[in-house]
This record gives sequence, structure tokens and C-alpha cells, in this order.
Amino acid sequence: MKEKIHRLPPEFYIGEVYVAFTICTRSNSISLINNEIFRNIEKILLQELKKYNCTVEIYLFMKDHIHMIIKGNDEYSNLLNFMKSFKQKSGYFFLKNYPDTKWQKDFYDHIIRNDNDVRNQVFYILENPTRKNLVEHWKEYKYKGSTVHNFDEWD
Repeated sequence: MKEKIHRLPPEFYIGEVYVAFTICTRSNSISLINNEIFRNIEKILLQELKKYNCTVEIYLFMKDHIHMIIKGNDEYSNLLNFMKSFKQKSGYFFLKNYPDTKWQKDFYDHIIRNDNDVRNQVFYILENPTRKNLVEHWKEYKYKGSTVHNFDEWD
């Protein structure tokens, strides 16, 4: 698989912006939909969000990738630095515990310019496990979370 080259200037990731990220593991890695991996990577994710003053609309782990929509909470939030730090720290967790598992060098992303589109993209991500026949309904899928939404209250 060819790795994506980053195309947006760093200043696009600073401030009160929404960015949708997808980070993928390299081939022959273990599955990310594993309770131990999920809890440990989730812990790193939440620590880094706090450090970079960001919130996460959604994070959802699939077998070989993670989807997330991150929002900067103030004019100094730097979502690109957040992602680089998250990948470095979670990569270190893999190195120590699952040495055959590594992230791809870069990641997929896009800036969400319309606040109204965020909810539609969250729903699209929530439906991924259903489209892959992992669950009947997205609410059954346990490898997801948010710092701003309680998905149990959603229809």
C-alpha cells in the first residue's frame, strides 16, 4: 500500500478546527479490535488530547486502522502535533508489547470546514463496523468513544 504524502500546510491544523484522521497499521499487524490494545491506545489518545487542548467527536478502532474526528478547543490547539505525538506514544506501546505492529508512516486526513457536516461524518464512521458485518447495529460495537458525545443517547 502506498503511503499518503501530507499535502496541507501545518497552519491548517491550528486553532478551533475539526480534522478527520485515519491512521493505519502496516500489514501483518495484530488486530486493533482487542480489549487490551483498545484500552491502552485509548488511554494514550485521551492523554494526548488533553495535552494539546483538543476534544474528540469520535474515535473508532477497526482491525487495522483508527478513525477519529478531532477538534481544537482554542486558537493554540495544534492537531497536527497532537497526531504526531499520539502516533509516537502509541507506537512505543506497540514496540514494547506487540513488536510486529507498527503504524504506517503517515495518515489520511481532511479538514472539516462545515460544522454541520461533523455529525454526518460521525454517523458515517459509526456505521463502519456494520458495513463490515462486525455487528448488526453500530451501538453494539464496543471499540469506540468520544469526549463530547454519549452515543448511548443517539438513535
